[in-house]
Amino acid sequence: MTLTELDANLETLFGTLRRFPDVEAENLQAHDATDRLLLETAAGYIVDPETRVAVIGDRYGALTLGALAALGVGHVRVTQDLYVGRLALQRNAVASGLSGRFDQFELGAGLLDGAELVIMQLPKALAELEEIVDAVARFAAPGAVLLAGGRVKHMSLGMNDVLERSFESVQPQLAQRKSRVLLASGPKRPDTPEPFPVSEQNTELGMTVCAHGGAFSGTKLDIGTRFLLGFLDRIPEARHAVDLGCGTGILAAMYARSRPNARVTATDQSAAAVASATATAAANGLAERITVVQDDAMYTFEAGSADLILLNPPFHLGASVHAGAATKMFDAAARVLASGGELWTVYNSHLQYRAALERLIGPTTEIGRNPKFTVTRSVKR
Repeated sequence: MTLTELDANLETLFGTLRRFPDVEAENLQAHDATDRLLLETAAGYIVDPETRVAVIGDRYGALTLGALAALGVGHVRVTQDLYVGRLALQRNAVASGLSGRFDQFELGAGLLDGAELVIMQLPKALAELEEIVDAVARFAAPGAVLLAGGRVKHMSLGMNDVLERSFESVQPQLAQRKSRVLLASGPKRPDTPEPFPVSEQNTELGMTVCAHGGAFSGTKLDIGTRFLLGFLDRIPEARHAVDLGCGTGILAAMYARSRPNARVTATDQSAAAVASATATAAANGLAERITVVQDDAMYTFEAGSADLILLNPPFHLGASVHAGAATKMFDAAARVLASGGELWTVYNSHLQYRAALERLIGPTTEIGRNPKFTVTRSVKR
């Protein structure tokens, strides 16, 4: 297949892809130039349809479905951190007639055992890259090739350093369309235990925090969460409390410890966050008190099933600043809160979410404000 034919096939496929059920908008696409460049590079490493291919960090299915539809790969194993990405891949596969030709895994041996070619979108965090690269070197075939791509503006020399610790050869390829691929070969099989999750005793909180590489803020206490925790004694007792967008589970653990009669659920769409929160709960003797669930904005929660929701919403969708993620969480809280239930939210003050909270949830009171953050209490109508 010529490059022109490959590009034509990819153009046809990419035109059908959607982000749904993730936030959709004119400035948010289900593929990018890095997906295309990775697949163009991967074409030179596909020997036949039986080539064992693993995909890491596929956002909405462009890499997985591109390998199947345009590169002629017979079957693909894939891992995606975000729950909505997994659902989007499944929906896009149905739409393109490619269902049943890939399997979804968590990062580990199931994904990578015997893999000859690994294709990945580079993560933003070096810790996440370190965890991924360690797994590839640990479990993939001895002669495996890793193609790691990203937007040039988001790449750093530190990424090369991480790759070089686990591979004999790391070769940056020429940048094209503002994207670049790092080609790594000769995996160095580690003889040490898997390095993640890491754990750290937080003396300020008096608890152990555990984190996988992809968890936001790692084992550190996010400053927004710190500000919200300053009002913990004013947050009411609840029969069922939810830490929405739980990250490493600090809010869930602190609330569970201070309210021994409450049932607590921690939920996040990130697999790394869910695994981290699970480990944090266990490390602090709270595994039986906290249920951790991977979900998309509480989609699987019953309406009216929570008395209290704690929320520190993100204001980025990937690399784009976008209010859609927070609005989606506010909508979800309105559905899941029981009448009279409360949503306690901490957010960057410049985002001015109070009007949206009033409209979607109910009467909203400012509880506290500092130069950077605002904490509000919203009561479900």
